[in-house]
Amino acid sequence: MRSVFLDIAGAGKTFGPATVLDGVDLKVGKTEFISLLGPSGCGKTTLLRIVAGLMRPDSGRVVLDGEEITRKPPHRRDVSVVFQNYALFPHLTVAENVAFGLKARGAPGDSIAPIVSRFLGLVQMTGFADRSVRALSGGQQQRVAVARALAVAPKLLLLDEPFSALDRKLREAMQIDLRRILREVGTTAIFVTHDQEEALTMSDRIAVMHRGRIEQLDSPAAIYHRPATPFALDFVGLSSRLPGTVLETEQGIVAVETAAGTIRAPGGFVPRSRVVLGVRPERIVVGGTGENRLDATLLDVVFQGARVQLHFAAPEGGRIMVEAQEAPAGFEAGTTVPLSWHIGDTMIYPEPQEGLAP
Repeated sequence: MRSVFLDIAGAGKTFGPATVLDGVDLKVGKTEFISLLGPSGCGKTTLLRIVAGLMRPDSGRVVLDGEEITRKPPHRRDVSVVFQNYALFPHLTVAENVAFGLKARGAPGDSIAPIVSRFLGLVQMTGFADRSVRALSGGQQQRVAVARALAVAPKLLLLDEPFSALDRKLREAMQIDLRRILREVGTTAIFVTHDQEEALTMSDRIAVMHRGRIEQLDSPAAIYHRPATPFALDFVGLSSRLPGTVLETEQGIVAVETAAGTIRAPGGFVPRSRVVLGVRPERIVVGGTGENRLDATLLDVVFQGARVQLHFAAPEGGRIMVEAQEAPAGFEAGTTVPLSWHIGDTMIYPEPQEGLAP
């Protein structure tokens, strides 16, 4: 990782009997883009508000660029925030909104116009400088909010689900634009989202949060291909899961007895351990030559444009998902076919004491 620029150590927060943050540690490198990803109530927005100074932690500390800011007021932290509702000033023009923070910080008058012009150009809003923000679309308002936040050259940019109100096509375009802008400006950023695709698309690293803790902090590829816990497997991407009991471990390969037969996975577990096996849908093939094989009955074919999802009945009432470019010819509900995948594509975890759902 790059040199530590933001260091959150032991951040804890409770509201009455509920523990919202349970001693969270997070180190962020300079110019890094980190996403806090998790379901509602996992603590991601609370952590963001603590870094912004909008809420004080019950325990722990926050250090930014070598300076502890745990108890500093928000306006003295050199941190900008883009909120979910953008929080623009409706009585000001686009340019005046972007200039607001600069004026509040006492920037020289002759320096403000060039800075406003630069950041409106970065967010592709140059032609809207004199327009009222009330006349803008949601996507345009979001761009103005980003320009205003970056114009003051903050050490850290915090974004609290800023794309949630946008339609999917615009949201995807804004994700790419924001990555480009932050790389051009060289700003360190923390992004809060519950949208896994958004986090995978935008982030240098993702912190998967659950019940006030970070379950896994890693690159998007590692989070997807090597989820550290059953929750991370369940929350990030689609997967099929089979519970079972370990029969044996030999030469780093675990044989697991499941209701669908014996399935093998890389790892090491003692016999009779209860485990959960997971496999991503794009790794399962109809027919195929994989070492793990089972017969399954087709329930449904879901068309998704560039690919299709095949849903099969799994033993014990579950479902097995297969992702393919197209459904095999003649496939109908009720057809029973062999499925296979490779041992190396199988993930294995101790059976959780509680359900996998958030």
